Amino acid sequence: MIEFKLVSKNDLEIVKNIAVKAFKADLEKYGSMPPGIEGIQWHEEKINDGNYYKILFDDQIVGAMKIYDKDNGHFHLGALFIDPIFQNQGVGSEAMYFLNKTFNQAGRWTLDTPYKNYRNHYFYEKHGFKKIDEFKPESDKAFTLYLYEKK
Repeated sequence: MIEFKLVSKNDLEIVKNIAVKAFKADLEKYGSMPPGIEGIQWHEEKINDGNYYKILFDDQIVGAMKIYDKDNGHFHLGALFIDPIFQNQGVGSEAMYFLNKTFNQAGRWTLDTPYKNYRNHYFYEKHGFKKIDEFKPESDKAFTLYLYEKK
């Protein structure tokens, strides 16, 4: 059974370790992962500003996701990561269903993902997102992210 609950301070080490495992492929492919995600402080900050959910599979934390309320019905999926051991088992799709149900007031969703992460592109497009832009983040001008949107 897959459940979603807010991340607590007691979960920080587990969630951080899963993030590092989940973004290891990005580190190998691009030489970096989302800035700060490998540190406890990043995850603690996400708890403090709300909407940071752990993903539980049979009561075991297997991932997490961070949602930002941008106002006026616009929400941004800032992070969604799942332990590689639990990928391809419907966990990500359940997370997308949870977002749609929990944030049913959303008129617009956005997210960004690395330009060569074709698996992510397929996943998000399967869930109704469309690529609308490309940009280089301030933290790494040699790196490109694709911006996706769902209305």
